[in-house]
Amino acid sequence: TRHGNRVGALIYGGGLDTIIPASSGRRHVLQILDALTNRPELPRSPPTDLSDFLRAALQIIHSRSFVFLVSDFVSAPGWASPLSMLSQRHEILAVRPFDPMEVELPPLGLFVMQDAESGEQVFVDTTDRGFRKRFAHAAEQREFEVREGLSRAGVDAIELSTQEDIVDSILRFTDMRRRRVRGSSASRAPVAGATP
Repeated sequence: TRHGNRVGALIYGGGLDTIIPASSGRRHVLQILDALTNRPELPRSPPTDLSDFLRAALQIIHSRSFVFLVSDFVSAPGWASPLSMLSQRHEILAVRPFDPMEVELPPLGLFVMQDAESGEQVFVDTTDRGFRKRFAHAAEQREFEVREGLSRAGVDAIELSTQEDIVDSILRFTDMRRRRVRGSSASRAPVAGATP
């Protein structure tokens, strides 16, 4: 906003529950940060459906924008199509926070896992190799589906691990994206002596 850009937010919590219209200025940015950090913790909520959220965003965001979609993409299926429609109108960057233990569970012994949405609890033995293998396979399948959906929608993604420095991750991604854009611009440049 220091350069006159306006920023707004759409926040999902069991449905689109907060709309902060785009505006500029330090006070407005603080209002968005306050809305994000002071959200009540839901004991349970309906399963996440990003499709509903993305369709709502299509109706709400009118002017061409740079959209940061922050989500783990653990959602009901079918979100790739509305995301593709949204990406035709706006430039979108998917920001995917993740914990490495969501992908590969270490042998931590016996403990209770709780579904963040339903509140359902399951007692598991993480020293059981069979369980860890099934867990890793399910995570791998989910990851494949998310990456496939983002690719079909033509959306770039940055993955932010809870065990890495977020600033370093963002700088690496920005550098990689800049080099890729430069490379594609160079490949489209006319070659001397070639007929256009």
